Amino acid sequence: MNSAGFDNQMRLWDMVVNAGPMVKFILLLLLGFSVLSWAIIIYKLLLLRKVEQESAAFSTLFWGSRQFSQIFAASKNYKKSPLAALFSAVYAEFANSAKTTQREDIGMFQRILRKTASTEGAKLEYAVPFLATTGNTAPFIGLFGTVWGIMTSFRGIGAKGAASLAVVAPGISEALIATAMGLLVAIPASVAYNHLLARIDRAHAEMDNFSADLLNIVEKQLTKNSSSPAE
Repeated sequence: MNSAGFDNQMRLWDMVVNAGPMVKFILLLLLGFSVLSWAIIIYKLLLLRKVEQESAAFSTLFWGSRQFSQIFAASKNYKKSPLAALFSAVYAEFANSAKTTQREDIGMFQRILRKTASTEGAKLEYAVPFLATTGNTAPFIGLFGTVWGIMTSFRGIGAKGAASLAVVAPGISEALIATAMGLLVAIPASVAYNHLLARIDRAHAEMDNFSADLLNIVEKQLTKNSSSPAE
């Protein structure tokens, strides 16, 4: 690192250190938002990648074998896949209902699928709204710190009775750090929120499609194999 860059960093750090108590509190608050946001972003990216990989693998398994008992045994290896969770929830009831052909059984399976899909969707969405909150509020929190810092600077100017650029500039520069920090926190959070939400929406659509296909298969099995035990 060259000396000019090092000097700029030192001046930036000096402005943070010399900022007023309220501006320092705002910067600390924004730092907390940033740390939590990045923790959520990294965790969710890793989770969604695992979910997508396991769902793709389970889908291949499901459509490659119609033996429910074999699929159920293998589904335990796909703990992150919502599709495996949907199948496991239905299979538990299907094993007990395979000898009946009553129409109300289908309604029961529909309720199981809806409840399981809701639970799995909530897992995917957990903590993601915090990113939206950060993206929407961090710029205003930073702006509040800037306004407060500028007000403090002008009070100091009034007390000294001087209003030259040399007197005004340092205080305003220190205050503007809060706005810059707010934007640095908000922009990654907003981008990540939109990206994660799009992937979660795809997972919801995949669950809806799989639920419809699974329900159709179960209905046919209940009708066709009404006198045989569950596979």
